[in-house]
Amino acid sequence: MRWNEINTMTCSVARTLSVVGDRWTMLIIRDAFLGIRRFDDLRDDLGMTPHRLSDRLRKLVRDGILSRIEYQQRPRRFEYRLTEKGVDLYPLLVAMIAWGDHWMAGHAGAPVELVHRRCGHAISPKLTCPRCSETIVPREMSARPGPALRTRELPGQRTHAAPNAASRRKAK
Repeated sequence: MRWNEINTMTCSVARTLSVVGDRWTMLIIRDAFLGIRRFDDLRDDLGMTPHRLSDRLRKLVRDGILSRIEYQQRPRRFEYRLTEKGVDLYPLLVAMIAWGDHWMAGHAGAPVELVHRRCGHAISPKLTCPRCSETIVPREMSARPGPALRTRELPGQRTHAAPNAASRRKAK
């Protein structure tokens, strides 16, 4: 399968990567969350070539992550704002920040703190179960086929208890 066909896989991770799986894309989205919305400001902050930035912005607009809004008519200038679909990427960005702070921050510590505006405190993101409010840890999670895969098995998982050939021989 080619990279430009990854969005056709029946996999939410693959489909998400088809939109944000490029090394510059999440940095553009990060900047949009930080309020950096204009082309020149994005280019200056990221150090990207104009061509590459234009290409990524066009794709993010096409994918519905950013909207292109004119803020000046002469000369025509635009800024890029997160759409609702783009804002929904916040948990992904926060998870990347948490992982980077834990594993990549170095001796100087975390480069950014996330602050809850209502209470003014720095937060450390945690995944919690919406039903019981317990912290989610990988060893206590499992996956099962969703509606799109109910007729297929997930890798490493059997959806039915059909006996294999060896167990059928033993039963005789």
